[in-house]
Amino acid sequence: MTRNVYVAGVGMIPFAKPGASAHYDEMGAKAISQALADSGVPFELVQQAYAGYVYGDSTCGQTALYHVGMTGIPVVNVNNNCATGSSALFLAHQAVKSGMVECALAFGFEEMQAGALKSHWDDRPRAMSKFIEVSDRLLPESPEPGAIRMFAGAGKTHMEKYGTKLETFAKIRAKASQHAARNPLAIFRKVVTPEDVLASPMVWEGVLTRLMACPPTCGAAAAIVCSEDFARRHGLRTDVLIAGQALTTDGPELFQNPDMIDLVGVGMTQSAARSVYEQAGIGPEDIDVIELHDCFAQNELITYEGLGLCGKGEGEKLVEAGDNTYGGRWVVNPSGGLLSKGHPLGATGLAQCFELVHQLRGTAGDRQVAHAKVALQHNLGLGGACVITAYKKAA
Repeated sequence: MTRNVYVAGVGMIPFAKPGASAHYDEMGAKAISQALADSGVPFELVQQAYAGYVYGDSTCGQTALYHVGMTGIPVVNVNNNCATGSSALFLAHQAVKSGMVECALAFGFEEMQAGALKSHWDDRPRAMSKFIEVSDRLLPESPEPGAIRMFAGAGKTHMEKYGTKLETFAKIRAKASQHAARNPLAIFRKVVTPEDVLASPMVWEGVLTRLMACPPTCGAAAAIVCSEDFARRHGLRTDVLIAGQALTTDGPELFQNPDMIDLVGVGMTQSAARSVYEQAGIGPEDIDVIELHDCFAQNELITYEGLGLCGKGEGEKLVEAGDNTYGGRWVVNPSGGLLSKGHPLGATGLAQCFELVHQLRGTAGDRQVAHAKVALQHNLGLGGACVITAYKKAA
């Protein structure tokens, strides 16, 4: 049994720097309350909840949800690295689409610490140990570990293979700032130029500057999804349809003669995109607005190619043509993306959902994409998980 699933309501709080936000439970509860109010669904009618977060103890999801209500419903806590929020949405969507429930809640939050991402478990094998081993082999000269090495290394590989310029990544970051200036929920709303980006402190000489990396961020977001029958019975809106969705993980080919672009999940992106395009009956040419996982400016360009917006090695041409912003073929990350809006890991995927729902409703204010009817969301977690979701403006 499968059926149409609609996003009935969304909520999101302004993102903040570590130490400047409320605690995770307060942030989560506020985002949930906003989504419920936006949808018009009383909490008592929600049948399942999926809570996304990366840095927290067991049952943090219940801790946040109990501020809103305690109705005895199943609460599932989800951790899929940076794709956590979208993984929670995937599970909520799957529960409704399969007929298990009529209405489900997905929410995500993160109360992050300042500085680079790190493991808090040093007495056991690291989840990313194989990725680190391969990147050590591919980039022995790299001065940086972890996510910086992975994504900047992928950008370095793209530069060497296709002649992509560092200035191109700077233009992507500058574009993000121009979009975020219109978003009151974004953490960084100051407009920067490509020259500003290139002049920011160099993290990896010739490969990455500080402004090309997203900041650690605290925040929360939520979504209510429901069946068409449920929406009709309760007088809810049915103007945003989830037209296709896929969650993929790495295939066995990943560690078989990989390069750094493979290592940051482009294969997962390609596989999920193919599935979603088929489910939704669309192609890249049908999409109007996109929220994608720009944790680094380099990954935004690589993702253009993974999603099929352009051919392999043609990401720079897309940027130079202005086809990633207003007036171009697609508007990519009108919210400001992870680079300027911020990246609270567990909330990111649901914040992307928030943005695209408002774009399709026509309620995105100064950042509205004209006549938006089809939207695409891409959320990536190394280790790995990739969730892609297609939304359509329903008649």
